[in-house]
Amino acid sequence: MRRAARATAILTVTYLGVLSVGNTDSRRWLYLLVSLSAWIVFGLVARWFFRADRTCRADRPLLAIAALALVVQLPGVFFAPASSTDLNRYVWDGRVQLDGVDPYRYVPFDDRLAHLRDPVLFPGLRPDEPSGVTTEPLPATREGVLEYARNDPRSPISRPRFLTPYPPVAEAYYAAVSAVTPWSWGSKGFQISGALIAVATSVLIARYLRSRGRDPFQALVWAWSPIVVLEAGNGGHVDVLVALLVVLAVMAAVHRRAAVVVGGLVGLAAAVKLTPFVLLPAFTPWRCTRDDGSPAGVWGGIRRSLVVGLTAISLVVLVYLPHYLAVGPAIKGSLDGYLAEEGGENRASLLTLVMPLPVANVLAVVVCLGVAAWAVLGRRGREDDPALPALYLFGALLLTTTPVLAWYSLPLVALAVMVGRPEWLALAVAGCCAYGGHGAYPATPVAYAAALLVIYLVTVRRMRRRRPAAATPRPPAPRTT
Repeated sequence: MRRAARATAILTVTYLGVLSVGNTDSRRWLYLLVSLSAWIVFGLVARWFFRADRTCRADRPLLAIAALALVVQLPGVFFAPASSTDLNRYVWDGRVQLDGVDPYRYVPFDDRLAHLRDPVLFPGLRPDEPSGVTTEPLPATREGVLEYARNDPRSPISRPRFLTPYPPVAEAYYAAVSAVTPWSWGSKGFQISGALIAVATSVLIARYLRSRGRDPFQALVWAWSPIVVLEAGNGGHVDVLVALLVVLAVMAAVHRRAAVVVGGLVGLAAAVKLTPFVLLPAFTPWRCTRDDGSPAGVWGGIRRSLVVGLTAISLVVLVYLPHYLAVGPAIKGSLDGYLAEEGGENRASLLTLVMPLPVANVLAVVVCLGVAAWAVLGRRGREDDPALPALYLFGALLLTTTPVLAWYSLPLVALAVMVGRPEWLALAVAGCCAYGGHGAYPATPVAYAAALLVIYLVTVRRMRRRRPAAATPRPPAPRTT
């Protein structure tokens, strides 16, 4: 425990230094510099900690991991969000819902919501002052969308002329946190909530590792990693809630919980952010095992997988239904605007190095479908544990789409720790480089290409180590006369 405490102290001081530089959203070069520095320190500390002979264990390892995870999250809570203004949108969406208005109905600047303005979210716009903005459909061209997406000095809310793009469970989370957070606190409630969710995820990962006969202290890789500290406790991004739900879904599948429970957790994750839908094939193999570990047969696997899949899809439809009845097709929010905004040179940037974007988009779908087919049909021996195929599915999504938002990788980090594949953390580093180098092409494809190379080299090395040595031929017995 002393070694773990020392490592935690070193990283806590490091993150204090990183966050003390202030806002990096408008200074992406600074974000790149400090985040890479944090990753280097994290890598050195983790290597020092895990290469040691740690024969001494804590009496209560889960409690110790929770305490260490909480300590390293504390710096982020005491600083304003540094990397983005997304939390201001969370606060606003929660406030709108608590006022009885559907979050998909009006944009933040719409004067019909003027009574909800305060000096924190609208420092340049009083409640009795018209904004000159109404809720209108987004422009049809990408250039027009980019113009709409510009931030306005009258409010720190991200994209105040956009409808919210977040799915209903995320909106419910915003309302719940806003209900217990005073207006004067601004985004502090979401930072505290994000930190607590990150700590809870650390404990769940530790429990999973212990149930698989592995060292529960490996969960500290999640708790200590820069992306978790900077984008959960400080950034408060809702992706940390996705990570928690994905971990719960994996544990439910491993412990043979009812298929409805597994499907419900996957559906909840997808209703927070739609990207977890790509993980569904990991939870729907065509073979499965019974509670005693014996094979359940093809039909048993198909039946369970159908229940999981239909439950997940049905839950997403059900949570969208009340909003559809209230606002109709507007439930898509500004999702199409976000897709158009991300449709520039960084979209599928690895593939577009060698092919045009329309072809790259098709190939990205083909690659993801190929991994999904393997997850459903090609797995052997561990059909009850979806963690590894889920890691491959989410990794394939990130590699083919190459997003420039660093926090998208939070669920992948949790999965990588659960299956003991630390090389996949390279994708989280690539996301930080892409975000820090956004607008400086080819920073994004170079970062993701480097991550892919790291994953490939480490995977090949691991496979060679596991390959049994070829049997050496015996020398011929001496001939006797």
